[in-house]
Amino acid sequence: MISLRISGLESLPEIRPGDSLGALIREAASREGQVIDPSTIVVVAQKIVSKSEGALVDLRSIQPSPFAVSWAREWQKDARVIELVLRQSRRVVRMDRGVIIAETHHGFVAANAGVDQSNVPGGDFATVLPEDADRSARDLRCALQCGAVIVSDTFGRPWREGLVNVAVGVSGMEAVEDLRGTHDRGGRSLTATIIAVADELVAAAGLAMPKAAGVPVALIDGYKWRKAEGSSRSLIRPGGMDLFR
Repeated sequence: MISLRISGLESLPEIRPGDSLGALIREAASREGQVIDPSTIVVVAQKIVSKSEGALVDLRSIQPSPFAVSWAREWQKDARVIELVLRQSRRVVRMDRGVIIAETHHGFVAANAGVDQSNVPGGDFATVLPEDADRSARDLRCALQCGAVIVSDTFGRPWREGLVNVAVGVSGMEAVEDLRGTHDRGGRSLTATIIAVADELVAAAGLAMPKAAGVPVALIDGYKWRKAEGSSRSLIRPGGMDLFR
């Protein structure tokens, strides 16, 4: 029988810049009777990683450009947030109907380039994505002595309604499982099948991490994987292979 156990940690405190996130996660797991060991995959919401690393921006320090002011006025947005989104963008994919889809400096394509004000105390602050979420995941894996860490964020998807968690940082496992060259049960050779394993794991973990309940960490036990350093970069499709760019 194949089974997974996913447990959300409910007792983490509000994370602040400079906090030792690994220590706080381990303390919460201990309080809740959960075990973190080399067989555990720890899924951590990007928001608390950004908070602990100080990836917080005081919007009062932002001087919006005339373009940001004009666009914000048209769509009833905060011009400071628009300016921050533009600064976090390598490329703007689409700006329409008050929505900005942008490619971040990491290569992720996301709404608002990952800039977010939800679950951030005060009305004048926003979080941005960690500078290097793979490094963040690696540091947490070392601190927790677990099998793998995946940093997750919530993205929309083209052609489908709703948001899902996706992996933006990975350490301890390959983010994708390349099945090309293997065979299905009928013996047919697979030529294009690559499974986004890290995305599947964090999407499942998202069910145990309700945002309104303040559950930013989940532990996954029972999943078998091949140990590897891994990187979220393997989930980014190269421009030359992307038919929609």
